Amino acid sequence: MIQEEKIERLKVLNAKILALLGETPQREGLLKTPERVAKAQLTLTRGYEMDASAVLNSAKFQESYQHMVIVKDINFYSLCEHHMLPFYGKAHIAYIPNGYITGLSKLARVVDIYSHRLQVQERMTQQVMECIQDALNPLGVMVVIEAKHMCMQMRGVEKENSMTVTSAFSGAFNQAKTREEFLDLIHNSK
Repeated sequence: MIQEEKIERLKVLNAKILALLGETPQREGLLKTPERVAKAQLTLTRGYEMDASAVLNSAKFQESYQHMVIVKDINFYSLCEHHMLPFYGKAHIAYIPNGYITGLSKLARVVDIYSHRLQVQERMTQQVMECIQDALNPLGVMVVIEAKHMCMQMRGVEKENSMTVTSAFSGAFNQAKTREEFLDLIHNSK
């Protein structure tokens, strides 16, 4: 389905939602809201149209470096699949190359791709780790994601300062010492 068709179909549905909520979609302030929301929805879920492995492989280079590579504090915004409310925070990624490296910005792009889908933080963490592991075949990968969830802050339990931390790791990061080194580097080198 082409983008314009998606916008048009979402626009109709969003106008119906406004009416169901008790609003008047024809009211001056809401006239363009269904279309604006449709465009926002497509932007916030654009990750479905992207291939994260292809992004990593587009900048994959042979290199003999075999020490930890870390990209930390990667900002992201996502939508929880349970309430379609935002969750946002930072992702931290480490990998130990095994003959191949990738462009550093590509790691941030992988986070963007998976965060721009309806998500749960736990699955997103795992997806980022598995993508890097599969594409680069490194000696190990570790991903830590720290996020605030609006579904916990503005509804439900309403705990505005809560933070959720998830991790996923493989290979060399199965060793506690390697995990600890990564965690020290992301938290103590600000």
